Amino acid sequence: MPDASPSGLTQAQVQDLCRIADVMIPASTEYAVPSAGDDTIIADILRTLGRDLADVRTALTELASLSGGAFSAVDDTRREAVAATFLASRTPALVTLGRVVLQCYYRDDRVMRSLGLEPRPPFPLGHTLEQGDWSLLDPVRTRTKMWRDAP
Repeated sequence: MPDASPSGLTQAQVQDLCRIADVMIPASTEYAVPSAGDDTIIADILRTLGRDLADVRTALTELASLSGGAFSAVDDTRREAVAATFLASRTPALVTLGRVVLQCYYRDDRVMRSLGLEPRPPFPLGHTLEQGDWSLLDPVRTRTKMWRDAP
């Protein structure tokens, strides 16, 4: 399990983060992908929390409150019930936590390969996009000006 000190989370919060991430995105042997609670993915989450730290802390505090203590310490049956209640709450802090977990999960090379994508940044090689229907922008083009010009 990654070290908590640089992230701003306590060790108990990191353990709870690992457990809830496992519930949010479980491992799949069929697709050969890890869960979101994988050490590499959790390390990425902890390294990149940045501006989301306060919301993630709040979400983990809410989770611990629902658990009556550390979420990682509750038994499997209770963990499922607590996780279901927590994930159904849709609080702003939970939404941020979910975004952070998803962002780091889909940055993982193993996950990218399982999707048939090359694990690399989009630039400088770029990605090919199919051309769409540009006429969908016509209402925007014909809209009256909503700004003022700079002096």
